[in-house]
Amino acid sequence: MERESMAFDVVIVGAGPSGLSAACRLMQLAREQEKELAVCVVEKGSEVGAHILSGAVFEPTALNELFPDWKDRGAPLNTPVSADDIFVLRSETKSIKVPNLFVPKTMHNEGNYIISLGNLTRWLAEQAEAMGVEIFPGFAAQEVLFNDDGSVKGIATGDMGISEAGEEKDSYMPGMELHAKYTLFSEGCRGHLGKQLISHFDLDANSDPQHYGLGIKELWDIDPDKHQPGLVVHTAGWPLSVAGTESTGGGFLYHLENNQVVLGLITDLSYSNPHLSPFEEFQRYKQNPVIKQYLEGGKRVSYGARALAKGGPMSLPEMTFPGGLLIGCDAGTMNGAKIKGSHTAMKSGMIAAEEVFKAIDSGDEGGKKLESFDQAFKDSWLYKELYQQRNFGPAMHKFGNILGAAFAFTDLNIFNGKLPFTLRDKTPDHATLKPAAESTPINYPKPDGVISFDRLSSVFLSNTNHEEDQPCHLKLADDTIPLTQNLPMFDEPAQRYCPAGVYEIVLDDVSGEKRFQINSQNCVHCKTCDIKDPAQNITWVAPEGAGGPNYPNM
Repeated sequence: MERESMAFDVVIVGAGPSGLSAACRLMQLAREQEKELAVCVVEKGSEVGAHILSGAVFEPTALNELFPDWKDRGAPLNTPVSADDIFVLRSETKSIKVPNLFVPKTMHNEGNYIISLGNLTRWLAEQAEAMGVEIFPGFAAQEVLFNDDGSVKGIATGDMGISEAGEEKDSYMPGMELHAKYTLFSEGCRGHLGKQLISHFDLDANSDPQHYGLGIKELWDIDPDKHQPGLVVHTAGWPLSVAGTESTGGGFLYHLENNQVVLGLITDLSYSNPHLSPFEEFQRYKQNPVIKQYLEGGKRVSYGARALAKGGPMSLPEMTFPGGLLIGCDAGTMNGAKIKGSHTAMKSGMIAAEEVFKAIDSGDEGGKKLESFDQAFKDSWLYKELYQQRNFGPAMHKFGNILGAAFAFTDLNIFNGKLPFTLRDKTPDHATLKPAAESTPINYPKPDGVISFDRLSSVFLSNTNHEEDQPCHLKLADDTIPLTQNLPMFDEPAQRYCPAGVYEIVLDDVSGEKRFQINSQNCVHCKTCDIKDPAQNITWVAPEGAGGPNYPNM
């Protein structure tokens, strides 16, 4: 069946902060110039916000620019930060509070808000639709389309109703082609089309490898007597710092409104011990009294996980290519020193919108490489902010959390990010694992069902669902590698780095031999497997539209 097509001026892939900010800014400019502009946004989640996961302490810099009257419009920024604490956890029971004098200035949160980023994107979608943007949730962008001259023509959404065997079911519906003068890719961290575009156009030829963390998050209802609206708690150290684990990363706990807290642990995916499980580290993390004191007597109500790009400006690929741009976390615009990527993603989308509108308004029919974006990006506060913190991530990787934090304090507080050198980290995260035989086994405690939990009960709270009879969206380039290479060398780390229990080594009921099993129904779309697999044998692609998690208030 031939695919139908629709034409727009601009197609945006992904209804996250960058994509929706771009859509809103495009329509603002069109209104100011009294121009007609056709803009559409495709979103693979069942609704806008369904796949959005972030801490989140939100800096409103970009929002103030996009909608100066956001308070009057009812933006869901309801909890201003009231207090800012940082602890170094020394063990399961011990901690030290860091004096404010020694906190890097990027970690101060005066004027910021504790929010649900999913709810903010839902609000941004309302603003965009009110201005005429067409938003299509439940449709996964599956393929990049190219013009004859090699420029990007648009995207095709995935076919619906294909069986696991690749056959058309009764419910079969072919995907739709969406053509555009310019296509903006804002899929979030490790977007599968963004990954293809970076390779196709060699956009990372002059960049360091991107570096990633895995953020695992829970939402809790807690005892009202323990609730402190606006309290921000960040932690470093235990459990990631203990001998045998020795990974970098850190934890957070934020007090939202309505007697709720969000908490999580970010484990940098540069870790070397293949026995490490980020999920189990998070369960241990919650046992420290700094965190546990708020959870006792409470109830866990949601769970999720997502990778985040934290390599900094040295890891940014070229963001422009003929016919389109990479924006937000699809490129990697997160400010790692602030542990914030929403305001930077929004600003990147706004800059992209302004340059795309200028081109279209001048009569451009599309397909060009908008090199004006590169200069506009470098002239913006966004680039200046990223450049200031360029040494933060490499310092953590090279020196560890404690010495790295000391370096960051010196760089940011004393030299204002203007040290006359730039640290580099050229080892990709998938290449850092040591052989299992040379690594310390880690014995994780069993979950207590009160503070700590297992993977499957956690995935249940993410409301994850996929149509079962569809092709597996976790593609193996070589299906022998998990058992012939990864298992003997690294004890197949996919069993542990996946926070949703997708990958298992099981004994075949018939032959009694070991088998690599993929439980794709469990996948929460975190992309960790695509990043950390040591053989780079796993490729994550978008499943049928509307599949995956359905996060409420995350």
